[in-house]
Amino acid sequence: MSTAHHAPSSTDPVHTPPTVPLIRDATEADLPAIQAIYAHHVLTGVASFEETPPSVDDLRARLASVRSHGLPYMVAEIDGEVAGYCYATPYRPRVAYRNTIEDSIYIGDAYRGRGLGRVLLQALIERCETGPWRQMVAVVADGGSGGSLSLHRQLGFELIGTFKAVGFKHGRWLDTTLMQRALGVGDATVPDNHLASARS
Repeated sequence: MSTAHHAPSSTDPVHTPPTVPLIRDATEADLPAIQAIYAHHVLTGVASFEETPPSVDDLRARLASVRSHGLPYMVAEIDGEVAGYCYATPYRPRVAYRNTIEDSIYIGDAYRGRGLGRVLLQALIERCETGPWRQMVAVVADGGSGGSLSLHRQLGFELIGTFKAVGFKHGRWLDTTLMQRALGVGDATVPDNHLASARS
């Protein structure tokens, strides 16, 4: 599942200049903060269809899995605190999908409305464009009620379609919306890894 991004609220300060976040690769030392952010979204929101928050050890294994595919897992740090994080995963495991990935972004509740989702998604796209991947997919729950659809549109994603009532959480049925954007040259050329795959 994809983005937990929130639109600014009317109570957000308007005269305080935003702190520029430091975007860096996540480390195992960040996992307790990541776990706290994610647990909040699991328990209170629908950006994730998990219902029980994973442990730090669970997230350690997930971090290792992302890295095993050569994909980025990054955090946004503000004043020494992890304010949000993002990563990419293979869209599906079968080999023909090897050039398509899915993005995930989660923002700490205290850092909502600061444009952090856009900063993280832009950084994730730029990093992924340096690799062999050609398409990025976003799976947005509940019609993007937190601003996820708008965020992805701003960064070049197009609406592909909606699966109706495929999830049930917090006592209600949930849709998921698929969005997609090309990475780099997209499908204009064949992928560099197609010959090696054909021989395997």
